Amino acid sequence: MMDGTDDRGTLSVAVDAGGTFTDIVLVDRASGQRWQAKVSSTPDDRSRAFAEGIAQVLSIAGRSPAEISHVLHGTTVATNVILEQKGAKAGLLTTAGLRHVLEIGRHDIPRHANLYAWQKPRRPIPPEHVREARERLAAGGAVVEPLVEQDVRDAAAEFRRLGVEVVAVCFLHSYADPTHERRAGAILAEELPGIPITLSSEVLPVFREYERSMATALNAYVMPAVATYVRRIEDRLKAGGIAAPLLLMKSSGGVIRGEGAAKQPVQTALSGPAAGVVGARALGLRAGHPKLITLDVGGTSADISLIDGEPRLTSEGKVGDWPLSLPMIDIHTIGAGGGSIARVSPEGALLVGPASAGAMPGPVAYGRGGVEPTLTDANLVLGRLPPSLLDGAITLDVDAAARAIETRIAKPLGMDLHAAARGIIAVADNAMAGAIRVVSVQRGHDPVDFALLPFGGAGPLQAGAIARLLGMRRILVPASPGVLSAEGLLAAPLRNEFSRTVMMRAPIADPAPLAAAFGTLDAEAAAWLESEAVPAAAREIRWRAGMRYMHQGFELYVDWPGRAADDAGLTEAIDRFHAEHERLYTFAQRDTPVEIVTLEVAALGTLPGPAPASAPMAGPGAPYTHLPVHLETGLARVPVWRRDALGVGATVLGPAIIVQMDATTYLHPGDSAVMDAFGNLVVEVPAG
Repeated sequence: MMDGTDDRGTLSVAVDAGGTFTDIVLVDRASGQRWQAKVSSTPDDRSRAFAEGIAQVLSIAGRSPAEISHVLHGTTVATNVILEQKGAKAGLLTTAGLRHVLEIGRHDIPRHANLYAWQKPRRPIPPEHVREARERLAAGGAVVEPLVEQDVRDAAAEFRRLGVEVVAVCFLHSYADPTHERRAGAILAEELPGIPITLSSEVLPVFREYERSMATALNAYVMPAVATYVRRIEDRLKAGGIAAPLLLMKSSGGVIRGEGAAKQPVQTALSGPAAGVVGARALGLRAGHPKLITLDVGGTSADISLIDGEPRLTSEGKVGDWPLSLPMIDIHTIGAGGGSIARVSPEGALLVGPASAGAMPGPVAYGRGGVEPTLTDANLVLGRLPPSLLDGAITLDVDAAARAIETRIAKPLGMDLHAAARGIIAVADNAMAGAIRVVSVQRGHDPVDFALLPFGGAGPLQAGAIARLLGMRRILVPASPGVLSAEGLLAAPLRNEFSRTVMMRAPIADPAPLAAAFGTLDAEAAAWLESEAVPAAAREIRWRAGMRYMHQGFELYVDWPGRAADDAGLTEAIDRFHAEHERLYTFAQRDTPVEIVTLEVAALGTLPGPAPASAPMAGPGAPYTHLPVHLETGLARVPVWRRDALGVGATVLGPAIIVQMDATTYLHPGDSAVMDAFGNLVVEVPAG
């Protein structure tokens, strides 16, 4: 049951599977008591780390699997399949004459690509796996040519001959009327038993044929891998005595049931990063910091997002080289993490990432066979990391890290060991600062107006230098930075989106068609909430509209005021569009007609949340040891504090190292950190 009356118990468990570690948080929703665990990810079968982590955290808590009533999960399975281009052998059925829409794509060149040398990325479904069927709809949905069913059967025979594992169907203008697609899907299911079929009218029912084709193709491309993974997870839960439903994080910041994710797996393409942003927002609102820039630095990547009260949703996202026009939290990802490998290019430049040492072998200091120096090794050599991690579970080999940096970086560049280590860190920090500018300055925001919220295992280690590069004055380090993405799963609502292209130009003489379109989507959202057994008091439905000036090519989405598509609501929505256009582009064309292009309705169901945690009211604590750290000014003995020894109001002055089970925080000289009432370290960074 979604209303929290489940008789299994009051425990919720959240599992965030990253490239290097899998983080687990167990919460008793009644008392607010929390337990956490961190295990190495298992790339050969990620469901194994999932099960091992849950078993470990239950053992730590001394609780029973039968007491778990919710299992929430953020996964990178779909992401990795897309990034590594290791998806299923898929076929595409499209309208006659449109066979090459997916291959042609758009004519623009990526901003940072070489105009003369750039090669178009390989498509998830190649042209030789695309077949056509005679049928055609007008843009408004009227039938121009009926579906020729024999063409569908012939295509099925071709797909069988090609040995495809999944089939996508994307017909022209099917967003206006899905009847042809649904009939084709039924025929394909009849002709190809056991082969999954996915329809564009269910994945992304909006206009723009290339983007809709790509979303549907990617859904097919990742479907077998995600469906297999979900099945393995559910089998392991059952074997472990856990009967609770599995809920997976979507890219838009909500969760859906496992069976829903298996049918529309592309919705989980940014599952893990989205969970972190949701957790950051909840933490920021609770602590009085609604304006945040999040910095999630894990072992492989850094994920950055901006929160101005709410995270920004975008329908112009990308995963790897491919556009994905589904609603998703606006997250910018770069290949810079604790495991990012440092190397010297043939031209003599120091490079860091995007290649990563990952979970295996990991950084050289982990002693698992790694030989290439990483960002983690550089921090260790400078003394910013203590000699062991995860409460002693991982002992770090400082000498091995130093030898790797000396051999592969310092000597080739003709510099000393510690200068080379500082260079590695500086390259990574500048890359992350540049990524923050993408989501802030390029979106019309000044980073100075926001607090930096670092998390992930390496985020608090890098945050001080990045804040200085951007002129940011405040850093908010969560109580459990390494598992904030898992915490975010616990704060996420059930969520699903319903959209439709309408193409109406304001002023609208008769708002009835607009109201009818919104009403249909609203009814679909309400029916979905009902099917998920969300109680009435926990339901919320939000409206948005994608608008543009006449003759513009792309839209801006604005929140619709309330749930009434009348003249007053339309006027206010258009005013919001003008204001957003002016904020982003410094001008608004208020005399130019506005087109309402796409309507979107989001259905949200609030899950029973845990009682809020608070920081201990202990004294200021004291450093438990001192470690030698190579500062810019020379070698110094720096105090090392245990995070759990700091109570509310405790102050730590930099330079200092603050250690805890899931992360290490490094305070630069001049920084001052104060523990707030919610267990966050509020770090003030000096100006200049």
